[in-house]
Amino acid sequence: MSAPAEGPPPGLELVDRGVRCTRDCDRADLAERLEHTRRRLLDPSVRVLVVGEFKQGKSQLVNALVGVPICPVDDDVATAVPTEVRYAEQPWAALVHPAGEGTERVEVPIEKLADHVSEQGNPGNRRGVLRAEVGIPRQLLAGGLVLVDTTGVGGLSPVHTAATLAALPTADALLLVSDASQEYSEPEIDFLRQAMKLCPNVACVLTKTDLYPQWRRIAELDRVHLAGAKVAADLLPVSSSLRLHAIRSDDKELHEESGFPCLVGYLLGAVASADRLSRRSLVHDIFTVTDHLALSLRAELAAQENPQDTPAVIAELEAAKARAERLQQRSARWSQTLNDGVADLNADIEFDLRDRLRQVSREAEAALEQADPAKIWEQFTESLSQQIAAAVSENFVWANQRAQWVAQQVADHFAEDGGDAIPDLRMGEVATSLESIPELEPPTTDNSGLSSRILTGMRGSYGGVIMFGMLTTLAGMVLINPISIGAGLLLGGKTLHEDKKMRRRRQQAEAQALVRRQVDDVAFQVGKECRDRLRQVQRLLRDHFNEVATELQRSLTESMQAAQQAANTETSGRAQRIRELRGQLSQLEALRAEARALLTPQGTAP
Repeated sequence: MSAPAEGPPPGLELVDRGVRCTRDCDRADLAERLEHTRRRLLDPSVRVLVVGEFKQGKSQLVNALVGVPICPVDDDVATAVPTEVRYAEQPWAALVHPAGEGTERVEVPIEKLADHVSEQGNPGNRRGVLRAEVGIPRQLLAGGLVLVDTTGVGGLSPVHTAATLAALPTADALLLVSDASQEYSEPEIDFLRQAMKLCPNVACVLTKTDLYPQWRRIAELDRVHLAGAKVAADLLPVSSSLRLHAIRSDDKELHEESGFPCLVGYLLGAVASADRLSRRSLVHDIFTVTDHLALSLRAELAAQENPQDTPAVIAELEAAKARAERLQQRSARWSQTLNDGVADLNADIEFDLRDRLRQVSREAEAALEQADPAKIWEQFTESLSQQIAAAVSENFVWANQRAQWVAQQVADHFAEDGGDAIPDLRMGEVATSLESIPELEPPTTDNSGLSSRILTGMRGSYGGVIMFGMLTTLAGMVLINPISIGAGLLLGGKTLHEDKKMRRRRQQAEAQALVRRQVDDVAFQVGKECRDRLRQVQRLLRDHFNEVATELQRSLTESMQAAQQAANTETSGRAQRIRELRGQLSQLEALRAEARALLTPQGTAP
């Protein structure tokens, strides 16, 4: 396990030096960029989502990883609210509720957490808790690891699947938990395919190996399924019970037998991978800021050393400034690419969603045509919910991929003139819109009683008795005779059968109308959420690149001013100013060299 982090994070001192340099040069905009970098360094959270179907051992796995029973576990207890477990010097717990456009945290006793996060204590999350947060002093978590115990992706409600997929872009890694009682189901494989598109750092955990002697055969079958689905994920068999017993008895052999050393190694690898990404981002920020600062210093130095070349230097800077100004105009290629890309993406995603939901609606209506809605309603609604959730999930995954593609196109066009990295497109917490859609109501049940059926049969039989009785009177028979009575019974039975078919058709039509209404509600709610997400992407990209263009324009403007002032500097003070400029440039070069050294262990240079 990792040891608790000691001292400031790597690179923090470099960021502080960079902030001082920006303030010395009166560049508050660049200082703000590095302050954001500093805040990111001080919160090195590495989010690992623990997902799986209902009662697969997710909560027990989290408890075994941290060595304490944080998440509620029992045969009749299921997780209703996601629970985040992170490092803290003193144990604490809090509930996060929606509050207006933001959230509100309410601290609760850690021993009362189960009353708020389990289905038993909070059925269907009727208290409206977004998530629970827990802090405990554990070495595994000290490096920034945050374990997120989620609700079931296929058990209690298909809504949880969509909610989990919506949270995946904010995660650094994913653990798919499935017990050793059976091989992977089709929903689990489908979920893995979708998850890999949103979070490529995925591992599969096979739990409860102590309960099922055939777990090795199940593990091999699962590996075959993963290979067939082209899911490149490790499969890690573990036993949470053995791990907890090993902790209590301090038994190293039992700890190895539990399989947790491999799982802990994977988690520490995820932390190391996130640390490498954080270092690259830090180095990129420092390089960008020092480039801006060095631009004006080099322009002034060139003018000081060669005053006769100042007009050429200023002309070159003016041309660069004109290019920077064009970057801020709405007619710039990156801006047009962004607007056109988001508009096309909105239309494509809405069409894709409606196309998927129309297919779901057609299949549902066809199924209702073949059966009595009253007899199959429970199974039908469960299947319909799963199909709707699958359609929404596929649409969300595709929208996320297309948004990343549009962002890359915008960044490429911007880089041709300005040059900058693509911003992080994590959308943060967005509650899935499926939660706001009410459950599908059953159609009206036309339970006609015995008296109603008798009257219906008598109406049909009365006509038969009279009609055939009149015909038989021509043969000299009385009105009520065996033939007319038989005909009455036959027509009465036919009338009952037709009445039953008509009532069934009414129920089928009503059920189909309910399905169409449900699908329309889903299309309305999910479509609104997709548009909101894309607007968020559009604003994020627009603000990011506008900010970069503004920084570049200001740097070029100050460079021109510095060069013009240098040309007017008296000869007596020129040598002193040249020494000062070279000293400042040397400081920036030293800062860049130390930042570059942060990537040396990985053998990567920006």
